[in-house]
Amino acid sequence: MGDIFNILKDNLPLLLVGQYPYGPLGGLAMTLIVSVAGIALAFPLSVLMAMAMVSPWRALSLPVQALVAVLRGVPLIMFIFWVYFLVPLVIGTSISGATTMLVTLVFYQAAYLAEIVRAGIQGLPAGQMEASRALGMSYMQTTFKVILPQALYNMIPSMLGQFVSTIKETSLGYVISMNELTFAANQINNQLLTKPFEVYFILAAMYFLLCFTLTSFARRLEKRIANKRAGMTASTLAAGQPGAATADAK
Repeated sequence: MGDIFNILKDNLPLLLVGQYPYGPLGGLAMTLIVSVAGIALAFPLSVLMAMAMVSPWRALSLPVQALVAVLRGVPLIMFIFWVYFLVPLVIGTSISGATTMLVTLVFYQAAYLAEIVRAGIQGLPAGQMEASRALGMSYMQTTFKVILPQALYNMIPSMLGQFVSTIKETSLGYVISMNELTFAANQINNQLLTKPFEVYFILAAMYFLLCFTLTSFARRLEKRIANKRAGMTASTLAAGQPGAATADAK
């Protein structure tokens, strides 16, 4: 146990920020930056994809559904290699491991988030769409002003769960020399040579603490949303009781 604390004491800056400020940023900081940027850029794309998937126009929905199925069906490591080798051919210049991982995560996570948003949209009562259309709102107005706000609010815990998955998936970036947390741990292991268990135990503990914290927050948020929805349902039923009693009296 003492070896673990000694390794952590001697190499904590490398695990947290890489060689920064005397070199490139890396470690946990790079993992979080790429994860947050990947989710942030994938989210608007996923909303558009989800809207296309549930649209009544099959010429739009079917191609997007096929694209999502392909992206979800390909292993992430394979997709990383595709981006790593194909993007330089398209743009005519090489790209860094962090850029490769970011581009990969944007499209890969957009496919998964699109399914989450689609489930949120289709999980709402169909009567909301019909009532909005009956009030004279167009399909797009109903989608953006009525359906999407509710669906996205209900899907916040699932999106946080996807963010946790994204953090773990960035560990594959070490295969393309992305200077993230796993890459930093591998550097430490190559320096020490004789303590791989201790090094990778520290790595696993850091991933666990980070992901467990975010998962716990997502669970509390999910309970809060569920309680709020239950309270709204109860207030709606309570508001409807006097009317029902009046009707019975008549």
